[in-house]
Amino acid sequence: MKRWRSPFRKQDKLKLLRFDTKPRPRTKRQKRNDRLWYLLPVLVPALAFGGTWWWYTRGTESSPTAKVASLLTMPVAEDKESAQFSRCDGPVRINCVVDGDTIWYRGEKIRIADINTPEVSEPECASEAELGEKATKRLTALLNQGKFSLEPTDRTHDDYGRSLYVITRNGESLGDVLVEEGLAEEWQGSRRSWC
Repeated sequence: MKRWRSPFRKQDKLKLLRFDTKPRPRTKRQKRNDRLWYLLPVLVPALAFGGTWWWYTRGTESSPTAKVASLLTMPVAEDKESAQFSRCDGPVRINCVVDGDTIWYRGEKIRIADINTPEVSEPECASEAELGEKATKRLTALLNQGKFSLEPTDRTHDDYGRSLYVITRNGESLGDVLVEEGLAEEWQGSRRSWC
């Protein structure tokens, strides 16, 4: 009867015991698996987007492109700020409107960072005073229409110590509403004459 012999040669056994440090050449399968790891950061978002598209458009007869476009433009965060605003009057100012681009909210003076409106405290002419009053009334009405958000900008305060925020509702700037109605202009970095 033959004696059983190990399929490993004596030299191979010694290599296994020494934990041979010489790197072995990688097989084709190992190289292919390595390449797949590089594709992972691209594949995961693509599959997630594709799955979202499929889930959102399944069982509907409307355009898939329109559905996805509306999904991407939906507001991410819910508006949480709210107060009842009136025109600022007197030394104590909690929730009130100074002019078309400055308000007090919870005792903090806030400059709306994305617009510039006509002055009401020191207007240069009668037409600026009139337009400033309209902007102030319209901003008060917009703030009282419901909840809004205060979105920070690249700077926290202006030269006068006012906090700088963009006021939005459902992701749309309230300042843009005033600009569209001709009661304000987009902030250009300095004031301009309204006369």
